[in-house]
Amino acid sequence: MKKIFLLFLALNLTACGELQQVIDQLPQGQTALGNDQIAAGLRQALDKGIKSQVSKLTQEDGFLKNEAVKILLPEELQKVDKTLRDIGLGNLADEGLKVINRAAEDAVGEATPIFVDAVKGITFNDAKNILLGSDDAATQYLTSATQTQLYAKFNPVIKNSFDKVGADKVWSNLISKYNSIPLTKKVNPDLTDYVTQEALKGVYTMIAVEEKEIRNNAASRTTDLLKRVFSLQD
Repeated sequence: MKKIFLLFLALNLTACGELQQVIDQLPQGQTALGNDQIAAGLRQALDKGIKSQVSKLTQEDGFLKNEAVKILLPEELQKVDKTLRDIGLGNLADEGLKVINRAAEDAVGEATPIFVDAVKGITFNDAKNILLGSDDAATQYLTSATQTQLYAKFNPVIKNSFDKVGADKVWSNLISKYNSIPLTKKVNPDLTDYVTQEALKGVYTMIAVEEKEIRNNAASRTTDLLKRVFSLQD
């Protein structure tokens, strides 16, 4: 009843100062949020995804023991894995799988500032539609807007991480053993490219996890801006 009275009074006031006083007394939720404020809320949600979820990937086994993002062998190397296991070299195959996930874990830790900067610089052309979209709409937008640029920055980090965790030596040994087996088709995969793609995919997957949580669980909206923005899509 109070809201109706205030709105009625506002319509009948002519002085700008008096009108502004009435508007200021309206409950905060009655004032529509602009595109800039919604965009800021979306950026904050993505940034929270990096801090809450992507940081988990940088821990030991962050990729390897997370089934949602664990990096499996590319199709080209699945036959390598099977063949090595068939001839009793399962431990070597396991080590090969472990080190590519270790490289991703190390690289994500090194490259997290890249993702933070990307989120800060992202421009939402139609923030309201993204806000009212699917549970991972903001993450999808982030992916389309940053994936090419981030790949170029992320790839050398993966390469350095391969060297750092010894993945290059493990896979050189593994591939050499496989290629020495009679009647096998020789392989020389670009593991740096493959792990880069998979690591990026894992990062976006975990950001989407947090976005969905913020959209569906009001308790996850830990700032006033998140509360105001995401209440619009409830």
